[in-house]
Amino acid sequence: MNVRNCRKCGKLFNYMSGMPICPACKDKLEEKFQAVKKYIRENRLADIKQVAEDCEVEVGQIQQWIREERLEFTEDSPVKIPCENCGASIRSGKYCEKCKREMTNNLSSVMDKPKAVLVEPKKPQSTGNKMRFLDRQ
Repeated sequence: MNVRNCRKCGKLFNYMSGMPICPACKDKLEEKFQAVKKYIRENRLADIKQVAEDCEVEVGQIQQWIREERLEFTEDSPVKIPCENCGASIRSGKYCEKCKREMTNNLSSVMDKPKAVLVEPKKPQSTGNKMRFLDRQ
């Protein structure tokens, strides 16, 4: 049993996986997520600071939801976050499409190449290593 303190409220809870927050705080966070999602649908041109203020959510939490691809904004929305690789503005996720393609190509090229197997040549057995006896008395 893995018991931890909740990162939000400090209460002890049985930690399973994911963010170290208790079930009550997870439920509150999910309610806020749904409120943010509804607000964004109704106010498509609101920037991230305005969304955070009106929904009483931290900007960092909204950015985390965007990185997790739980939130995605329209093309005309002013809300954008930087790609973690090149810094280009993106609407959702961690990487822009260009960086995703490059990573996929790099990984597939590594996976496709068969690895050369190194075989060590066998050492020739020398016939000079025989058992020898000392003079017996």
